[in-house]
Parts: sequence; C-alpha cells; structure tokens
Amino acid sequence: MINYAEAKWIDHPNNPLIEPPRPQWMIADPTVLPPDKTPDGQWHMIANSVGFLNHYQSADGVAWERVGGRVCRGIRPFLFLEDGVYYLFYELHVRPWLSGIAVRTSTDFRTWSDARMLIQGAWPVDGGVVKFLGNPCLVKAGDEYRLYYSNGWIWLWDCLYFEPRHIGVATAKSIMGPYTRHGEPLLSPRKDHPLLNFGAGSVKLTPDGEGGWWVFNNGIYHDAQRKSRSAIFLWHTTDGFTWEQKTDVIIGPEPGWKNAFVYAFDCVNYNGEFRLYYNARDGWFRGSERIGLATPQWEE
Repeated sequence: MINYAEAKWIDHPNNPLIEPPRPQWMIADPTVLPPDKTPDGQWHMIANSVGFLNHYQSADGVAWERVGGRVCRGIRPFLFLEDGVYYLFYELHVRPWLSGIAVRTSTDFRTWSDARMLIQGAWPVDGGVVKFLGNPCLVKAGDEYRLYYSNGWIWLWDCLYFEPRHIGVATAKSIMGPYTRHGEPLLSPRKDHPLLNFGAGSVKLTPDGEGGWWVFNNGIYHDAQRKSRSAIFLWHTTDGFTWEQKTDVIIGPEPGWKNAFVYAFDCVNYNGEFRLYYNARDGWFRGSERIGLATPQWEE
C-alpha cells in the first residue's frame, strides 16, 4: 500500500506557483490533470478567482500560464476524465444563498458544454435559508460513481465569509446521474477535534493501491487564540464511507503566503510522482490567496 501517512511533505522551492489574476486578490481550489490525461501532453489546471473558473497550462506543472478568458461562472472545481470526455464539476450559485454541484463536458479541453445541475440543497440539520453545496470530488468504485461534496456553512467572523460545515456523498450508476444522497454527513465538526472543531472543509480521495483510498481533508478550526484556521491532514478508508484518521497536520499555516489558512487541493499521480496542489491564504479579512505545490518524501 502507498502510505502517504508516513511521508514528510515538502513544499516546492518556487512556492507560491500562481498569483491571483489582477486586480483580484485570490486564485484558489486547483484541480489538475497531468500530461498523460490531456489532449496536448501539457499540464492543465482549472482554479477559481472571485466567482469564476480560470484555465492554466504548464509544460512542467510548476511554471503556469493563464489560458484565454474565464471558463465559466462558478467556484471549487474538480476534473474527471473518462472515455475521452472531460467532466468539469464545480459549485454553482443559483441564488446568493443557494448553490449546488453542476457539470460541464468537453472533448478538447477548450470548448465546454452548457451546465447541468446534479445536486443542490442542504442537510435537514442545517435548517435556515442558506443552503450551500459544493467542493465536488468524484471517484469510481466498481460500477458505482461516488460524488463527495461539502455541505452547509459556518461563518468565519474574522474573515467575513462562509466555509463548509459537513462532508457528504451521493452515488449514481451513471456519471451524469441521477445521484442519490446518502444518509447523514460522513464528517461534521467536533468540538473535541483540534483540526475539525469548526467545520469539515473539503476532501479529495486518491487510491491507496490496495482497493482503498487516502482521504486528504482540510478541516476548519479555531486555534488557541480563537483565530480561524485550516490545515490539511489524512484519513484512510477501505469502503469509502468509514474513515480512520491517520495523521496530524501534513501541511498547515506558517508565516508567509500561508500565514492564516491552508485550503483546498488536488491530488495528482504522474510517472510515479505524487503531487499535492493546494491554495493558501496569508491573512484573515485582508488576505490574498495563492496556489502552491507539495510532494511526499519518505525516509530511506
């Protein structure tokens, strides 16, 4: 089994790799395809600025160049390739207080179909009129598609914006649905958990090589000074539904470009190399968000 829990996570020396497109203050939530999964043999990334998805391209996955204009309105994307078709899942707001997961498709990674909404709405436990659902991550297990997502909301008083409260999953026999949401949330905030005492954040799953998955999670928490924080740590699952925590923080806040939060991310395997692209924020209410890269190293 590939054991990412035993690795030391090393930031790339060029971090941060991508700055926000001017005049905006953020570029976030990267989703990445390596050269063996793209039409032109280049690295490709979709990431969101304020309210819109942007396309980036790279020869080496380190030096990135923005391609064209905005892809579409939306945030928190996830790319999935199957049978020569690219599926772009993302969070789409249909009203300021209501969002869901939409999908667009492409065969050339340049021209995308119209959006199709797959699931939306909140868990009954959330109540209220604010109903957010996003941060998609799709995996295929046998003949079943599992769409993991963030749901609900928490309010970061020191930043003045929302972050996700729960993690859930929906399943389908077809990649385009219909999706059936399963039971209660898989993961919710716990007051006794130092990395999840405020919100569940988001997850990405990557195979462990033996039929299970590593679950990368950026929990939302309050630190000892009651400041809002986020950091990435690891769970493991054999069935996709029951998770066991395997690490403390593997990438967390530290002085500089990730002073306040380490946020959403994507996992990429290419030619035996594993890459974790993520975004981080350098402040709270007045903060900028950038994208960086970390890789695992094991002791000899």
